[in-house]
Amino acid sequence: MIAVQNSLRTPHSALRSLIGISLGDVTGVGPEVALKAVTAEAGRDDAKYLFLGDEKILQRLNQKFSLNLPLEKFSGGNVAGRFFFSNPQTESLPENLPAGSPLAATAAVAALRDGGQRCLRGELAALVTAPVNKESIIRAGHKFIGQTEFLSELAGTQRTAMMLLGTDERGRWLRVALATVHISIKSVPEKLTAEKITLAIELAAQSCRDLGLPRAKIAVAGLNPHAGEGGEFGDEEIKIISPTVLAMQKRGFDVVGPLSGDTVFHYALKGDFDAVVAMYHDQGLAPLKAVAFDSGINWTLGLPFIRTSPDHGTAYDIAGKGIANPGSMIAAIRLAKQLARNHK
Repeated sequence: MIAVQNSLRTPHSALRSLIGISLGDVTGVGPEVALKAVTAEAGRDDAKYLFLGDEKILQRLNQKFSLNLPLEKFSGGNVAGRFFFSNPQTESLPENLPAGSPLAATAAVAALRDGGQRCLRGELAALVTAPVNKESIIRAGHKFIGQTEFLSELAGTQRTAMMLLGTDERGRWLRVALATVHISIKSVPEKLTAEKITLAIELAAQSCRDLGLPRAKIAVAGLNPHAGEGGEFGDEEIKIISPTVLAMQKRGFDVVGPLSGDTVFHYALKGDFDAVVAMYHDQGLAPLKAVAFDSGINWTLGLPFIRTSPDHGTAYDIAGKGIANPGSMIAAIRLAKQLARNHK
């Protein structure tokens, strides 16, 4: 457990708004890392937190891991206290559910929907989402691609992109926006369009402004080895990526590319670029996770509200054992609070 440091408390000008945390799949590590992360953050500022999900599971883990957060039932309004819970479902879940239980999957969707709706109503400063299991959700009868897509549909927008970001042990940031996400490798060339690359560049540049960075220099990775080697290994760079980068440069964006995928992340980590636009999921996430496996953050760009998430899964094999690392959840909460402050 990470101890609360009261000496780190900031003055009254610190963030006071409510940060929502959906518990995700409660048969995974979501509730555990959420509780540990909030406990670790409690002494840094005066932020308030609202856990969305099954309160009995939350209270049981709070006691089991001796975290002792003073959890209270949320009644809305400007109530006293800082750590609240609210169950979007009318009934509590049974104890000792098996990993990937349909009941847990349905509860995860309900918590995610509730969090998104609260954000849209302006009740939350940001939403941090704990991990869910897509396969379990689909088996439970829900149409589901991912939390990013779910929240995008809920908000009525398709102009969103996934950004993964994190720091290495030297504090150097890597920020990666994805042009395509959850599709097969063989379908990437046909699904990759100028419109998707344009959107990823636009949102990556906006993310730099949202973070308060002094510049927004974006590198665009090529799709093929060596960025196509002048057409020797594919022509997507010539036909799609290069013309899109040129068009964005003419619009005033500080963007370069296509650059070879085997070197661009190295230069971004050195600080030559503020963000990289990757062409497909693993092209961007493999280097990010190599750099920041325990502290990576998933940030949904383009939503009308702030949403972040830890960059890991449900980890069913270690759920409930008290050994789950909350580092990624801590980073996701800190980013959500930073963005909320900058937005204000």
